[in-house]
Amino acid sequence: MEDKEKITIKPMGDCAISLKFSEDINIQTHFKIQSLAQYLDDNPFKGMIEYVPSFISLTIFYDPLEVISLEKDKNQTPFNIVKIKIEKILDKLSNRPCNNSRIVEIPVCYGEEFGPDLKIVAQYNNLSIEEVINIHSSYENRVYMIGFAPGFPYLAGMSDKIATPRKKTPRLSIPAGSVGIAGAQTGVYPISTPGGWQLIGRTPLDLFNPESETPSLLKAGDIVKFKSISKAEYYEIKYEKEQGILKWA
Repeated sequence: MEDKEKITIKPMGDCAISLKFSEDINIQTHFKIQSLAQYLDDNPFKGMIEYVPSFISLTIFYDPLEVISLEKDKNQTPFNIVKIKIEKILDKLSNRPCNNSRIVEIPVCYGEEFGPDLKIVAQYNNLSIEEVINIHSSYENRVYMIGFAPGFPYLAGMSDKIATPRKKTPRLSIPAGSVGIAGAQTGVYPISTPGGWQLIGRTPLDLFNPESETPSLLKAGDIVKFKSISKAEYYEIKYEKEQGILKWA
């Protein structure tokens, strides 16, 4: 991988290793992180438990006893063994394309009781409500990481034309599925939680399902496209989901 010397590799306790790819959040850093993540999905090393990507880093968790049990040189620490493995992987990834992006369409019913702040976003940006909806649903949003709450996607790609400051006083409870705007970011609340984002709509899909083998609907590297739907379509999808007709979502 190019710029390998710029990647900072450090231990996190005795069972994790953290790779910091950059000081800046940008699409190039995201692609490098996803390239390594894709390789680890396809080629997990013995002792690896899981990895967690973020905006500028990727942390790999491992079983130190299993890692060291496979090493002939018992004087090596588990961290050094894993560090050498990762450095060899990074060498292999030079100029390797990242092609693990899924496109996930998320239906959203905008406004009314589902988006009580849609009018605020429109007024702040001197736009009509229809213009806000059209702009929000016309851009592709890339998932950089999952965090804050289970299944919550940190998205990049929203147009600055609808950027709006978060609320000065957060709501104590926001319904699951609510779609909001905070600054130049948009996001979807996967569970009911307090929050200060400007709510513009709601999706009938579940972004987090603890009963599923893969609890989070989205993952880092996905591309999210929002689709405007009517209230009737919202309740139809919600009904199909509750009846088990619509699987997982």
